[in-house]
Amino acid sequence: MSMDDESSTRLAAAAAAVDLKLSAEQGQKLLAYLQLIAKWNKVYNLTAVRPEDMLVQHLFDSLAVVPALLGQTGGRPVRLLDVGSGAGLPGGVIAVCCPEMQVDCVDTVGKKAAFVQQAAAQLGLANLRGVHDRVENLKGPYDVICSRAFASLADFVSWSAGALAEQGVWLAMKGKTPDAEIAEVPAQVEVFHVEQLQVPELHADRCIVWMRRAARAQSATGPTGT
Repeated sequence: MSMDDESSTRLAAAAAAVDLKLSAEQGQKLLAYLQLIAKWNKVYNLTAVRPEDMLVQHLFDSLAVVPALLGQTGGRPVRLLDVGSGAGLPGGVIAVCCPEMQVDCVDTVGKKAAFVQQAAAQLGLANLRGVHDRVENLKGPYDVICSRAFASLADFVSWSAGALAEQGVWLAMKGKTPDAEIAEVPAQVEVFHVEQLQVPELHADRCIVWMRRAARAQSATGPTGT
């Protein structure tokens, strides 16, 4: 079995393990995305993860969040912002798996945003965009703002609050449940769910901390539409 065949087999098993249906084309695009990361990483230093570990630590780790995201959004065509996206993780993976979502990946490092733009062009992902900027400068509105190993929860929500839609949610990917960080979340934000994740082939704790504006903060901004 070739490396490509082995990766395809492992990816199919991982998708099944997280109860995610991928077409053959989506599977090919995910593996091609990973190959682009490995190729560009030699010059642009996108990630410290070794090529042999990228399938699990990058692709499967990002893949595990997709069913949870779909469960939260109901499969609606939402706008999603991936903050501190780096090589487009998990944003690029979400864009492949959820073509109905418009995904923007923002990073303060220009070469990382440029990589996401290049990957989107090469893989024909019209719903994926790399943005070179600070998240504080973005207005959105985004229905979902996500991050993966980006910052503390308090900093994440404070920096990105201006880009979140009124009824939007924050999705923070973390390792162990970050109780200390949760305790520091500002009063105008509520943690409404901590969702445990099982990442295929990864023997480590992973969770999603779901957050939204507290009801009191929402009402203070005036009435909103349905």
